Amino acid sequence: MIKIDYYFTIDNKCPYLEWFDRLDNSIKVRIEKRLSKLKQGNYGDYKPLQKSKLSEIRMDFGKGYRIYYYQLENTLILFVAGSDKKDQKKVIQQANNYFTEYCERTHYDPNSRTN
Repeated sequence: MIKIDYYFTIDNKCPYLEWFDRLDNSIKVRIEKRLSKLKQGNYGDYKPLQKSKLSEIRMDFGKGYRIYYYQLENTLILFVAGSDKKDQKKVIQQANNYFTEYCERTHYDPNSRTN
């Protein structure tokens, strides 16, 4: 079983939940269903990002939503999500910034992973 955690900034904001809360309810239901399958180990359409420690969950509905995450053993840490090709680079850069800050704050070194 995979556990889902959310990244919170130093000022206690959760970029993922802020994004999610702005979505239409019909989209929220589909994303929650996808995350439910993910918790069971069914990752579906996902891929590692180039030049990053993060990966993306790709959803082929709506605007082509993406969730950027890091897997730490049996826990997925959701950093941020977005959609549209026009803002994808900006959202990925922000996710990478959040990941760097997370590592600094938690003293986690992703380069020392053994799994």
